[in-house]
Amino acid sequence: MKTGTKGLPPSGGILDTIQGIFTNPYLFAGYAMYGISAVLLILALRHGELSILYPVIALTYVWVAILSVVIFNEQMPPMRIAGIATVVIGVAILGRSR
Repeated sequence: MKTGTKGLPPSGGILDTIQGIFTNPYLFAGYAMYGISAVLLILALRHGELSILYPVIALTYVWVAILSVVIFNEQMPPMRIAGIATVVIGVAILGRSR
C-alpha cells in the first residue's frame, strides 16, 4: 500500500484515495490482501482461541518493521528493535502458556 500511495496526488482527498484504490494496482493489491487477511482471521476465530490468535496477529507489527527496512530502507533505531523484541517474546510466552 505504501508503494501505491506514491501514485496518488499529494494533496488529494478521500475521493482521490478511493479512486486510487481501484485504479492503482499497488493499492488495489494491498487492500485486496488486507481483505483476504480479514477473511482468514474470521475463519481462524471460528476454531481458535482468541487469547492465542490476537497475540499472533501482533506479529504483523514485527513483519511490517522488518520489511520496511528491507524494502523501503527505513531506519531501525534501538528502541524500535527493543519494542519488536518485546512483542516477539510476549507472543512466545503466550504461545507456551497453553
